[in-house]
Amino acid sequence: MTAATPSAPSLSPYAVFRNRSFTLLWTAQLVSTAGSALTSLAAGILVFRVTNSTLSVGLMLMATAAPSLLVGLVAGVFVDRWNRKAIMVTADLLRAAVVFAIPILVLGHYLALGIAWLYALVALSSAITQFFDPANESVLPEIASDEELAAANSLMSISSFGSTAIGFAASGLIAATLPIEWAFWIDAVSFVFSAACIALVRIGHVPPEEETSVEIVWRNLKAGGSYLLSTPILRSLFMVSAPVYLSFGLWNTLLLPFALGPLHGTTFEYGLQEGLTSVGFVVGSLVMANVADRWREGQWLAIGFFLMGVAGVAYGLASNIWVAIALVMLTGLFNAPTSIGRRLVIQRNTPREFRGRVNSAFFVSRDVVFLIGMGLAGLADLIDIRILVVGGSLILVGAGIWTTLLPGLGQPAAEWRHAVRLLRAAPSAPGLSAARPATLADFDLLVGVLPVFSMLTDRQRTSLVASARVSEATEGARVVTAGETGDTAYFVLTGKTVAGIADDAGEYRALSSMEAGDFFGEIAALTGSRRTANVVAEEPTTLLEVPAAALRQLMATPQISALVFSKLSERLSRTNADLPRFAGLDQETLRDLRTRRPPGEALPESD
Repeated sequence: MTAATPSAPSLSPYAVFRNRSFTLLWTAQLVSTAGSALTSLAAGILVFRVTNSTLSVGLMLMATAAPSLLVGLVAGVFVDRWNRKAIMVTADLLRAAVVFAIPILVLGHYLALGIAWLYALVALSSAITQFFDPANESVLPEIASDEELAAANSLMSISSFGSTAIGFAASGLIAATLPIEWAFWIDAVSFVFSAACIALVRIGHVPPEEETSVEIVWRNLKAGGSYLLSTPILRSLFMVSAPVYLSFGLWNTLLLPFALGPLHGTTFEYGLQEGLTSVGFVVGSLVMANVADRWREGQWLAIGFFLMGVAGVAYGLASNIWVAIALVMLTGLFNAPTSIGRRLVIQRNTPREFRGRVNSAFFVSRDVVFLIGMGLAGLADLIDIRILVVGGSLILVGAGIWTTLLPGLGQPAAEWRHAVRLLRAAPSAPGLSAARPATLADFDLLVGVLPVFSMLTDRQRTSLVASARVSEATEGARVVTAGETGDTAYFVLTGKTVAGIADDAGEYRALSSMEAGDFFGEIAALTGSRRTANVVAEEPTTLLEVPAAALRQLMATPQISALVFSKLSERLSRTNADLPRFAGLDQETLRDLRTRRPPGEALPESD
C-alpha cells in the first residue's frame, strides 16, 4: 500500500523546468534580482564615498528595511485577498519607475539634498517590495507540485543568488570604471522585463467572499497572527529567526567597511567578495536541489546556521582580503540550506489563504531585527570592527544549536516521514479496539499526566469514571477521521498520536504530535462541529474517551475550564482556514460555552 507512494525521489530536480509558468517565474527573478543587486551595491558605495561613515551605510540599509514596519503586515492581508499575479506585475513596474528616477534626482546634487533623495527613493522602492515579496513567496506552491517543491525552491534560490553574484560583481566594476547611474538604469530595465515574464505566468486567483474594508483587513490580520502563533513549527521558526537576522543585519552593514578598512581591499574586491558569496549560495542550492528531501527542514536550518557562524568567526579573524573572500564564499554555501529550509517550513505548514500574511509577518519581523543589527553596526565607528564581526558570527553558532531543541524544527526526518506514512494509510487502517469501562486506576493515570484533574471532588471523580471509557490503539490505528461527527474528547494516557490536515492532493501539513497528557477532539465534542483533522496512533497508545456531557461538567472546575478553552482557542485559530464557516463562529461559540449550558441544552451547529 505504501510501496507505490515513494515515487517523488526518482524525479530529476530539474524536471520542474518543464513547467512553463515556473520557467517564466524563474527567469523573471533571475533578471530583476541581478538589477536589484546593482542598485543595492551602487547605493551603498555612493553613500560611503560621500560620507566615509559606517553609520551612513547602515542608514542606507535601514531605509530598505524601515518601510516593512509601516506597510508589511497590511500588505500580507491584501496579498491574500487580491490577485497575486496583478500585484507582482504592478509592483515591478512601479519599482522600475522609482529606480529610474534615482540618478535624475540624486546624482549631481548629492552634496546637498541628493543623499536625502536617495534614502527616500530606496525606502519607496522597499515599500512597494513589501507587496511583491509575500506574493512571490506564496505562488510557488501553486505552480510546483509538493514533490517538486524542495527542488523548485532550490532552483529559485539559484536564480536569485546567482543573479546577485552577477549584479554585485558588475556594480563594483561599474563603480570603478563607469558613471554610477548606469547601475540604476539597468535595474529599471530589469524590472520591466520581470513584469513581462510574470504577466505570462498562469497563477490562479480565488476572489474573497466579502468586500475589503478596514474592519475586514483588521480581522484578517488578527487571523493570520493567530494562525502563526498557534502553529508550533512556525512559531519556532520565528523565534530562531530573531537572533539570526540580528546577526545578518550586523554583518551586511559591516562587510563594506571591513573589506575597505582592516582587509585593505578595493571597491572591486568588495564587489567580488559579495559576488562570490552568492556563487557559494548557488553551489549550496544546487546541492540542496538533489538532497533537500533527505532531512527535515529544521535539520537543514540548524546545520546551516552553525556552519555559517563558524565560517563567520574565521572571517572576522582574517587579515588577507583573498582569504576573507574565500571564507565569505563558504558562508554563502552554508546559507543555502537555511534559506531553502525556511521557505519550505512556511510553504508546507501554511494553507494558501494564509501564506501572504504569514510571509509578510516573517518579512516584517526579519526587517525589525535587521534594523536593530544595522543600528548596532554603527558601533564600529567607536570600537574594533573585528569584535562586532566575530560577535555576530557567534550569534549564528548559538542559533544553530537552539534550532535542534525547538518544537517542530528539531523533529528528525525519519520520525516525520513515519508519521506521514501512518496518516496516508489511515483510511484503510484498523480503528480503535473495543472500549472498556474506565476504572479508578485509569483516573489515577490521568492525574499522573494531567495533575489539574486532582482538583476534582470525589463526586466529580466518580461521575467521570462512570461515564468515561478506555480504548487501546495499536501503532497506525485510526483514532479520528477529518469530516466525521463525534461527541467524544480523547485524553492520551500513554503512548503517542499524530494529527494532520490533508490538502486536496492528499498531502499533510502542520503535523502535530500528542503524547501522554495531551488531549484532542474537544472542538467536535463541545461545538457539535465535524472533526478537523485525521489522528492516528504513532505507537501503541491508551486513550481515555470522555463524552461531551462529562467534559462540560468537568469544566465547572475553573482550572480544567481554562486548560480546555486554551487548547480549543488555539485549535480554532489553526483550523478556521480549513473550515471557512467555522471561522466566523469561533468567538460566539466560545461565549456560548462559557455560559456552561445544562447538558441537555443544544449547542449551535457549525455546519
